[in-house]
Parts: sequence; structure tokens; C-alpha cells
Amino acid sequence: MKKSMMSILMLVILLVFTGCSSTSSTGANEDDTLTVAWLPNESGEDLGEARDEIGKILEDATGMKVEHKTTTDYNIAIEAIANGNADLAFLGAQGYIEANNKNDSVQPLVVPSGESGTLDDAVYNSWLAVQNADDYKINGEYMIDGIQGKKFSFVSNSSTSGFKVPSTGIVDYFSQQDKFKELKAEDLLEGGKDKFFSEVLYGGSHQGSAVNLLTGKAEVAAFCDTCVNNYVVLADGEENKAGAVYKVKKDAAEPFNTVVDKTFSLISVTPVLNAPFVVNTELVSEETREKILETLMSDEMANNEKVFVPEDSKSSGLFKRVSGKEKMVEVEDDWFNPIRELSK
Repeated sequence: MKKSMMSILMLVILLVFTGCSSTSSTGANEDDTLTVAWLPNESGEDLGEARDEIGKILEDATGMKVEHKTTTDYNIAIEAIANGNADLAFLGAQGYIEANNKNDSVQPLVVPSGESGTLDDAVYNSWLAVQNADDYKINGEYMIDGIQGKKFSFVSNSSTSGFKVPSTGIVDYFSQQDKFKELKAEDLLEGGKDKFFSEVLYGGSHQGSAVNLLTGKAEVAAFCDTCVNNYVVLADGEENKAGAVYKVKKDAAEPFNTVVDKTFSLISVTPVLNAPFVVNTELVSEETREKILETLMSDEMANNEKVFVPEDSKSSGLFKRVSGKEKMVEVEDDWFNPIRELSK
């Protein structure tokens, strides 16, 4: 009798754990609402129309209600998708890797393509910007030697193009010199008398880091082209090249409305892998994920001018459309391995 009862108990335990295991990756916790988390860069009021448009298209495709979780801190968005407080998120590559490290049920769905309409050129640019690039010229070349000892602004230490890529580039460059051969990315996190930078600020967003430079709080700042394109125009030089000068538009939205007509210039430009929409597969079923994936990659999404804004448009969309071939393309986890390698 005891043996029989024990067998039944073991069977129940096995079924419970089997059930938990099989449902955890099939979205058994799915409800009738999709919550989308956004980084601070895409949480501004000026991008509200683009967020709402994506939500509306996803609602039509899935029959589920879409709610947006805007944030003021990178970690809030990363924790939201990793801890199950958001079903979807639009993160940078580094943000995705951090969320995936916390919970491997967080997986990428799509990234915006490049002008080719493929992953081949699905990149944007990380900038090191200063108030006057000519002050950083050595033998006629724009160099980063002069940034040491300056007041420097990053975006967030969870930002791909606003910390991970520029800090790696700075360490790679300066560690070739005997004086800085032991320099590590961690040494750039804080400023001070005996530190690499005299002061280190964090803008909290790419826009915030740019404004730190434009208001004089920082002498050098890291931020990306796509996050400030809605607020600035090329005033001199060649787009995305060292020496290029950008000017804040007269009708720029917050936070640039207080620095209208001010300029900055570039001393370094580095290509970075595009940012992904990611999903928590514990919360979203495979059937729903397929609908979301198909919708994000659809012509309807690509041709929506509130999301993919034509290059000459004055609207603030999420992405720019230059060639007319731009769209969302499916991506796998290992596409982000080059960014993972930066942390090794």
C-alpha cells in the first residue's frame, strides 16, 4: 500500500514538474494584454505616435490589448522584460544581452534592416562628439588623444553605443600607450583627480548625453546618430564622418528645445549592430509570437510612415527610410555575439 501511494506521489510530482517545464517556454502565462517596454531613448513624448502605431498594428494582428511601459532608466526596461513585467521590449544589443543573461527566455525577434533591406547593413553609429572637433586634430587628423582628463558623458553603462562600444574603443586605443596599458573599461565608469576622466556623467538616454555636451556640463559625449537624428541637422562636413558638424533644429522637441541652434562636431564614428525587439517566451505563446513576428516584418509595418519615416519628413518616427527597402528583419541570438565579445 505504502509502495503504491509512493508511486502515485512520484507520478504527481513528475507531472507537475513536467507541466512546469513544458509550459515555461510556450507562454502558458499569456494573458490578453501585451506590455511593451521602451528604453528612455524611445520613451519621449515626440515618439508617442510611433509607439501607438506599433501598438495598434500589434493589437489588430493578435487581438490582444497593447500597453506601453515607457522608462527613464535603462535598467527598468531590462528588468521589466527579464522579470516578466513586460512581454516585449525594444532594447539595444547590450540591453538584450543583459536581459538574456538574467533570463534566457528573453529572445530577439527582429531588428530594423539597413538600406539594403537585409541584415547585411543593419547598423547605426556610435559617436564621440565634442564642441569643436578642430581642437582634437593631430597632424591634420581627428584623434581621441585629447579626451583624457576631460569631463565625459556616457548614456548608461547598459547602453551599447552609449557605453559598451565607445568604452571598448577608448580602452583599445589608449592601452597601446605605456601610461595607460592597464586601462580597463571599468576605469572609465567614474571620474576624479586620479581617474582617466576628470568627471563622468550619465545622460540616462542618448538625448540626455548629447544635451550634457551642448549645455557645457560635459566636454566630450558618447551617443548615437539614430537617437538624435530627429533633433539635429548636418551643418558642415560629411554625414557620419569625423569632423562633421551638427546643429540643433529650431523646432527641436525636448530636451533639445533649450539648446536650439547650438552645434557639436564628431571626432570618432563607430558602426554598431541595430537594436532588437525582444520577447519573453515565458509570457507569450509560440502562436502569438508567430503573429507578432509576421506583423513586425510585414509590408504594412515597413510602409507605415509613422514608424518608418521618409528621410525628408518632419515627423519623428522610430526609424528613417532612405532607400525605401528598409523594414524589420528576423534575427537570431548569435547575431549579437560581436557585442558579447566586447565584454570578454
